[in-house]
Amino acid sequence: MKYLLDTGPLTAYLLGRQGAVTRLDALILQGEAATSSLVYAEAIEYFHSFPHVQQLQQALRGILHHQVKKLYPTYAVCEHYARLRRAMRLQRTSTGQPAGLIGDIDTMIAATALAHDLTVITIDGDFTRVPGLSYQVFTLAQLRSL
Repeated sequence: MKYLLDTGPLTAYLLGRQGAVTRLDALILQGEAATSSLVYAEAIEYFHSFPHVQQLQQALRGILHHQVKKLYPTYAVCEHYARLRRAMRLQRTSTGQPAGLIGDIDTMIAATALAHDLTVITIDGDFTRVPGLSYQVFTLAQLRSL
């Protein structure tokens, strides 16, 4: 495993968005992709906005069962989370203002990636503020098309 798929790219892939399929297919088929159980929860919530929610849930469960490793919060992940939250509380902008925390779920996703030495693939620019995190940020337009 080399990559942790965040909610946006994973759901775009499952929705068949051409840019996501082109960018992620090889990673998934070669077993280089993982995700967090928290991404699973976010994806299921998002899929409830579609009329074919059951089909999307089945597709998500299928890919997580056969191709994308699902990672769970462990003590090591929680310890990374605690260190990240503390470090981010202390971060300041160039003017000395607090840079601000990111959401708890995103912090746990980042902690999962750090604990497993993975690069996060995301559409969320908040991950750029996480100290020590390797990431690739795509735009929605990049995931929709080539």
